[in-house]
Amino acid sequence: MSDSLAYNAAADADIRMVPMDQIRLVNPRDRNRKRFTQMVENISAVGLKKPVTARLAEDGKYELVCGQGRIEALQMLGETEIPVVVLNITREELLIMSIIENSARLPVTTMEGMAELAALRDAGASIEAIGRQVGFSGKHVTDLLQLYDHGEERLLHAVQNGAIPLHSAVVIAECQGQPMQEALLRIQQEQQLSIAELRRIRNLMTARKAFGPRQGKTGSRPAMTAEGIVRAVKKEQERQRETLKKAQLCEKRLIFVINALKTLFRDEYFVTLLRAEGLHDLPRYLADAMHGG
Repeated sequence: MSDSLAYNAAADADIRMVPMDQIRLVNPRDRNRKRFTQMVENISAVGLKKPVTARLAEDGKYELVCGQGRIEALQMLGETEIPVVVLNITREELLIMSIIENSARLPVTTMEGMAELAALRDAGASIEAIGRQVGFSGKHVTDLLQLYDHGEERLLHAVQNGAIPLHSAVVIAECQGQPMQEALLRIQQEQQLSIAELRRIRNLMTARKAFGPRQGKTGSRPAMTAEGIVRAVKKEQERQRETLKKAQLCEKRLIFVINALKTLFRDEYFVTLLRAEGLHDLPRYLADAMHGG
């Protein structure tokens, strides 16, 4: 099959009236009842504005490419025939076109939209071709499908609502267990960490280093809830911030001492005094720091 998902069928099509009981749904899907009711009301008021699309199968039946809602709406209104644009395409091309029609109407960050992208992939379309169809990079499509394959509906919902970026959702999905995922999702929503920092926190949680020493004779830790994990991680973050502050204070003091020694060692009376006291050299790390080592 071609790497492209596009198909120009205009030259290979004709329009005819077809009994609706002669049309098969190849890629049926559930639809929003409110939208369907609006469709029925609209067709009842102004008529059908656009034919459905199908291919003529080998057994003489018609296989639907797109238009399931229009067929069901006309059936509800008591109609028995519908105008059909009949395409001269293979069944493989029909499946691809049907999936594209559905995915074009759906936000790709919903589970339903992801199901259409997964169907495209499973039908043989390349990740790059799917990306061109939906306007995403291949990496973006791969990340979306990774979330879909693992059933990460909650994370996809967070991406769709703009609570977290897609790449953050992929990192969170790599956590084992729902409590850890829920905790990391909550932390990311609150703190908007960089990917590097988010991975570091995830690795810390996975290694369970943030949860303190093991308890009891077995050396095991009790199971923790998402709330408990969030508290443990925030406590560890605070501990690390305090450690960093102490390190930065020590560095500032060391720099002050080094600069003071540089000033003193430029004073020949001070150097003479050191020699008189038998102090001929400095600790190695101070000497190296003074000379830029």
